[in-house]
Amino acid sequence: GVGLVASLKSVASRKVVEDADEMLIRMSHRGGVGCCPASGDGAGMLFGMPDAFMRAKAKEALGIDLPAKGEYAVANVFFPPENPDVLKDCKAVLERLTKQRGLEVLGWRPVPVDNSMLGQDPLDSEPDTEQFFVANNSKYSARDFERELFRVRKMAEEEAAAMLGPESGFYINSLSSQTITYKGQLTPEQVSSYYLDIKDKSFISHLSLVHSRFSTNTFPSWERAQPIRMMCHNGEINTLRGNKNWMFSRGGLMASDYFGNDTHQLLPATSDNMSDSGNFDSVLELMAKASERSLPEAVMMMIPEAWQDNPNLSETKKSFYEYNSCLMEPWDGPAMVAFTDGRYIGATLDRNGLRPSRYYVTKDDHVVLSSEIGVIPELKDSDVKIKH
Repeated sequence: GVGLVASLKSVASRKVVEDADEMLIRMSHRGGVGCCPASGDGAGMLFGMPDAFMRAKAKEALGIDLPAKGEYAVANVFFPPENPDVLKDCKAVLERLTKQRGLEVLGWRPVPVDNSMLGQDPLDSEPDTEQFFVANNSKYSARDFERELFRVRKMAEEEAAAMLGPESGFYINSLSSQTITYKGQLTPEQVSSYYLDIKDKSFISHLSLVHSRFSTNTFPSWERAQPIRMMCHNGEINTLRGNKNWMFSRGGLMASDYFGNDTHQLLPATSDNMSDSGNFDSVLELMAKASERSLPEAVMMMIPEAWQDNPNLSETKKSFYEYNSCLMEPWDGPAMVAFTDGRYIGATLDRNGLRPSRYYVTKDDHVVLSSEIGVIPELKDSDVKIKH
């Protein structure tokens, strides 16, 4: 199950958070569970940065005043449970790489959780979760700040994997000035109960993606839950092996005006340790952050419409798809993908429309999209301006 809620005027509110939570819970039937109903396959929510909430928590936990919105970033980071040495080593790696890029490490905040409702499987692998605060200090533009955070995260992941192994339990859910992801090996009902931040009335946002997972080709885990960093996905990527091989072969040819000779720091773009959705998200993030492309443009490159004999498409749009087909082969298969970078939010279907969804635009300037209908029962027909 996939959905999104957003304010079209970018106004943060508690309504967006509560509607997203309600939507996720009402898609419980789309998520998988183990033999124990309290052991979910995975669920989560991605939010536009809850600025007022983060300011209050930084003051409370670290005794600091955060810089202006967009000038700081917050990461939700998983660490292996009850392993203080590994936690210390992973923090040291992340802090060192952050400082190398000229960014300021502001500190760490343990994320409060309530695991009383979890089944045995997620409890056995439950990570320690902490928030990492970073300041830009006006060193980089807003876009370049996101690029540097991307670089730091990729390098930290590779260094930790070399030090501890590819599935060490160290995982950065998100590291951005624009968005933050709360997810885990949970059921949809458990997400907001587990992460106490989300229950806080001061936690407000202008947008959210939600996802409930049914594991098919990979086992459930805390890391494989969605939303990931920029998207969440309902469906399968049937061309995955070819997509991964092509991305691997392009590694040595990759060029970027911004990253110059350091594009190797952003690789690998794909991995056998990630699900199909994880690989898609990784390549999407690479395309959106290492190039000058916008996020919608990158999504259209990866999941093009059936454009060749489509009389409903303009010649301009057909030319766009034809040009980009020389650069990127389709990530094909039945899919509905919702995506955001904190500025744009949207969704797209595969070329055959095999994972449909529906959206509503309301009279109070909100948009609601979901793979189901009836996910927000309080939404009345009289409140709807557009539905499709």
